[in-house]
Formats: sequence, structure tokens, C-alpha cells
Amino acid sequence: MAGEDSNKGKKKEVKKETGLGLSSKKDENFGEWYSEVVVCGEMIEYYDISGCYILRPWAMSIWEILQAFFDAEIKKKKIKNSYFPLFVSPGVLQKEKDHIEGFAPEVAWVTKTGESDLEVPIAIRPTSETVMYPYFSKWIRGHRDLPLRLNQWCNVVRWEFSNPTPFIRSREFLWQEGHTAFATKEEADAEQSCSGSNYSSHHPAGLLRYRHLLELLVFDIICIDPPYS
Repeated sequence: MAGEDSNKGKKKEVKKETGLGLSSKKDENFGEWYSEVVVCGEMIEYYDISGCYILRPWAMSIWEILQAFFDAEIKKKKIKNSYFPLFVSPGVLQKEKDHIEGFAPEVAWVTKTGESDLEVPIAIRPTSETVMYPYFSKWIRGHRDLPLRLNQWCNVVRWEFSNPTPFIRSREFLWQEGHTAFATKEEADAEQSCSGSNYSSHHPAGLLRYRHLLELLVFDIICIDPPYS
């Protein structure tokens, strides 16, 4: 893969690990303190490719709880899960160049198979609109095919940036994305308002739901002993 700079920008190792606490103080060096917390709290482990992290069981358990919560909510609205390929052809990216413009510097490309160069490089999705929407137009042939509501749980890759930070900015990350199609703008606006209540911090109901859920996670799952505070 082009641009695989395994050492550039890699975080420093934790300075000194003791059984009593962390070597960095939150109010003196928040970045170092945060890095130590997620490692010593067994949330992540640093990997030999900058910006990529091993998600340990604690981190995955939190993701699974969030996923189960959200998946149950969208199923109430008859939104169905799907999965689209990780790889994107250059032709598709070009067709959607207006949408992908902001992601263009972050697109990672597969250029070789074994020792041979690919005749046509293949992009790794930075987001899925370019993969999904050509098939929406294929599947929607009339009003009976609407509304179309799909959700996808997947990983995406966004490569070109500096100072990666676990859970905040990484080169590969897990996420959820919902995509819908409606016959009218009014229907789409109504769906957006309703769906926003599930996870948008700008929607009061969504904010309260996630705040409550994350408070439970803090106390029930990742409660950290006082030396780590």
C-alpha cells in the first residue's frame, strides 16, 4: 500500500509504568496522560504502523455495547443492515469527485499484488457514498422501491494526516453510517429529524440517550482506579 510510513509520527512509548500511577499528569501534559491512560487501562496497544491501533477487549466491549444499543434503535425504524466492499475503483471516485474532494488527500491506494503492479490502482474507502449510491440508482426503479433505508457497520481508512490520536483520529477506524432515499424532500427531512434523536449531539434526545449510556459505561465497564485519575 502506498504511503505506509510505519515509523513517522509514531507515539512515544509510555515513559515509566508503575503499579502506583501514571508518569504524566493530566494538567501538565494532557496528550501524554491520555496516551498512558488508554494503554495502561488496556484499551489499546500501539501498532507498528502509525495511526493504526490494536483495540483490546475493553475497547471492543464498549464498541459492542454502543453497536447493540444503536442497532436496536434503527431496527425499530425498519432500517436494514448491509455491507458494501472496502475497495473502490478510480472510475467510481472520479464520478463522485465533488463528494470525495475533501477526502482526496486521505485516500489510501492498493497499487501492487505480490511483486506485480496493478494495472489499475484500487482505492480503500474513506467513506462509502461513492460505493453505495451507484447501486441505489440501480435498485430504485419507481416509488414502490422507496423509501430505501440502509445501515452499514464497517471500517474506513483515511491516510493523510499528522499527529494521530487513539479513538480521536486514526488511520483506520470502525464506524456506523446510515444512508436513505425518499421520494420527497419532506420525507427525507422528517427521517433526518427522527434519526438524529438516536445519536446526534445536536438533538436533545440523542444527547441524553448517549450521555446516559456512556455514564453507564464509565461506571460499569471502564471504572479506573484512583491512581489513574
